[in-house]
Amino acid sequence: MAERRLWSDPMLTLKDLADAASVRPGYLSQALNQRRGISFFDYVNGWRIEAACAMLSGSDMTALAVAQEAGFNSKSTFNAAFRKARGMSPSAWRASGATAR
Repeated sequence: MAERRLWSDPMLTLKDLADAASVRPGYLSQALNQRRGISFFDYVNGWRIEAACAMLSGSDMTALAVAQEAGFNSKSTFNAAFRKARGMSPSAWRASGATAR
């Protein structure tokens, strides 16, 4: 995920990620669910949120530009995923002076 920035593809599917990892999609899904306790979408969004945090703290890009660069299909999806992960909106997170982990 990190090297190829697969998370930045807004059309990324479980099959795409499984192909990149050279495993069957069912195995990847089971591994994420059982070993990490998260769904494929939560896993990918975690990568996207981390990237978004780095962009928000290291640039003056708009929230929409950050969302698109991070692979989100819409600003509303980005805001919902960000709020779920960080407990606040992207603009509030940026204003708080928080930094990426």
